[in-house]
Amino acid sequence: MGNQSSSEQNGRTITMQDVARAAGVSVSTVSRVLDERLPPSRSPSAEKIREAAKQLGYRRDYVASSLRRGDTGTIGVLVPRLTDTVTAMFYEAVSQAAARHGYFTVVATCGNDPETEERATQSLLDRRVDGLILSTCRLGDRLPQQLREKQINHVLALRTDGISPSAIGDDELGGYLATRHLLDLGHREIGIIAGPNFSSSTLNRQKGFLRAMQEAQAEVNPQWWRDSDFTIVAGENAGYEILNSPARPSAIFAVNDDLAIGVMAAAHRLGLEIGRDVSLVGYNDIPLVSRLPIPLTSVKTPLDQLASHAVELLLSNHAENPQRYSLPTLIPRASTRPYR
Repeated sequence: MGNQSSSEQNGRTITMQDVARAAGVSVSTVSRVLDERLPPSRSPSAEKIREAAKQLGYRRDYVASSLRRGDTGTIGVLVPRLTDTVTAMFYEAVSQAAARHGYFTVVATCGNDPETEERATQSLLDRRVDGLILSTCRLGDRLPQQLREKQINHVLALRTDGISPSAIGDDELGGYLATRHLLDLGHREIGIIAGPNFSSSTLNRQKGFLRAMQEAQAEVNPQWWRDSDFTIVAGENAGYEILNSPARPSAIFAVNDDLAIGVMAAAHRLGLEIGRDVSLVGYNDIPLVSRLPIPLTSVKTPLDQLASHAVELLLSNHAENPQRYSLPTLIPRASTRPYR
């Protein structure tokens, strides 16, 4: 039962014992070196084992291996939707990070509906995934608490409830950097398209905005504050309301890039030019925004790093540090200019 293989040579199955014999090491050493869930060894012995496995045409039998361990080698990932660029990029990054540890990922989507989220989570658990990564947490959701009570291995990502293990960006710092950039350009009349209040990420970006404004002793005008969802349409509607007001702000911070793209559409409808007539900062730095006719200033959170943190937390049972933060960076472009 210790020989894990699905390969054959001259009609005979190549086993782990064959690799051990060819490399002159024990079967347990071969098993450890070829276990993709472990950090790869670069020792001469490990290189010799990998070369022997390659020459013999040996491939590990993951089904048999999973049956022995009692796991499936899969991680369930729950996202609101895959049509959203950020969550799609995040899932791809999680999939790559998991593969580096010898795991596969399966994904489920649930919009932002708590009941659908619970059903999707149960569907993943019914498939015996080894753990869950959820980027869907809404403040006040029951699901993270239920997972903790049932001792189901899980990590929250992008958003957090502040209790479950989480891999998140420092969104308050990101909101602060976005607003500080506008203030440093001389803007004092700054609006915000603030996103939904059920998301820890948007609430923390709002906190960063408020902190920067308070530091600069700049007034926060409630007429220029719009709660919204995360979509381009929401950004266009909110942006139109703000920019069409008799006294419009000289700059706007949108808490994600889709909202900022919507503001650009609203400005175009009103005959305003982004950068010249109103400065604009987005958040997430999705690939599109650097290629727009007026490239968008945005705050970048390293999704690859965040995804790696999520997978590492999940596989390490997050005993030591249950919260991992990825630091944001402001990327200035043509959508922001000095106040005039």
